[in-house]
Amino acid sequence: MAPLCDTVSAATDRCPRCGGAFHCGRQDSEPCACGSLTLSPALLTALRERYPSCLCLACLKALAAGAPLEPPAA
Repeated sequence: MAPLCDTVSAATDRCPRCGGAFHCGRQDSEPCACGSLTLSPALLTALRERYPSCLCLACLKALAAGAPLEPPAA
């Protein structure tokens, strides 16, 4: 499955889900780490509808493991 950043703007260094700082590797010479994750087509669609940009790797891993789209309240 294609990584989220293939079709969503990567113009941020704050995760829109958790607010944490991260580096999107979309423009790097090496493949972005999120490309190693498998996200279902339904999850990718939901993420693209909910968030305006890439998410951090920690959030993507949590979502791939079944976490809700919204992070737990702090």
